[in-house]
Amino acid sequence: MIRNRSAPPFAVMPVLSYPDVSVAVEWLSRTFGLVEHVRVGEHRAQMGFGDGALFVADTSNGRTAPATELSHSVMVRVPDIDEHYRVAVAAGAQVLAEPADHPYGERQYTAVDLAGHRWTFTQSVADVAPEEWGGTTVIPW
Repeated sequence: MIRNRSAPPFAVMPVLSYPDVSVAVEWLSRTFGLVEHVRVGEHRAQMGFGDGALFVADTSNGRTAPATELSHSVMVRVPDIDEHYRVAVAAGAQVLAEPADHPYGERQYTAVDLAGHRWTFTQSVADVAPEEWGGTTVIPW
């Protein structure tokens, strides 16, 4: 595979649409801690978080549709869920679910961004076999 400095090196990258890319990039950076890596004019930006990436795209000119129904969400792994939550709330994130521990070994909270996209932030807090909470291991990570 060729490494392209103009594209994130990840196999899967969500594309989220917003009415104003610049406003979205600033909000996502300030509120959720994402980092802008590449800007393509005013209609697209590449953003990263840890070892993942996503695209922010402009909703104008029919490029992408705005978020009007829950058809997707983004899950982001963070090192300290409670600190991330405090920063997001202080920056104005609309919280749907406060941080909580789950039987599958993750502590998570869910928020909505300025365009209505749902984001779940997660932190591993225990090593739990899927079979312990009702899951099935098919191919181990």
